[in-house]
Amino acid sequence: MTKMLIFIAGFMVVLSFSFALSPAPGSYAEDRALIEDLQARYMFALDFGDVDKYVETFTPDGILDIGEGEIRGREAIRKIIAGMRRPKEATEKESANLRPATGRHNITNIVIKVEGNKAKGVAYWFHYGNNNPQRAAALDSYGHYVDEMVKINGRWYFSKRRIYNEQVDKWAAPPGNPCW
Repeated sequence: MTKMLIFIAGFMVVLSFSFALSPAPGSYAEDRALIEDLQARYMFALDFGDVDKYVETFTPDGILDIGEGEIRGREAIRKIIAGMRRPKEATEKESANLRPATGRHNITNIVIKVEGNKAKGVAYWFHYGNNNPQRAAALDSYGHYVDEMVKINGRWYFSKRRIYNEQVDKWAAPPGNPCW
């Protein structure tokens, strides 16, 4: 009987800790985790050429602004992203002796402000790839995002994503701190 009581008490302690460590539904911690998940799904979709998953990170009327004006709606975004030339596609035929070129995006310094079912965010991004004759890894581009997001049925989406790219003059960020 004593062993059973000790087991039950131990189980209750473990259960209590698991609830205590879980973010409360609708809390800032939960929203931030879900927004960071949105940002990561966006990056994976972009890097692996998954146009459908990329487009699904936006609201149906979402806006993507890559520096040449706003692209509105999922179908318009789909056209732009589907038309992008991927490094692997561009280099597969160039050299049979080298691995195809690839690239990966990362984000860091993520700032998020949540207000109910809306949020805004700023984050640095950088891209590294091996699209060079040696296929050596290299940091080749960087910038930052300025985002507006909405939560619909418990899931976060970009309602607007503005991409600044410091490698391209017309896409470079204006002077000043982008955080509010």
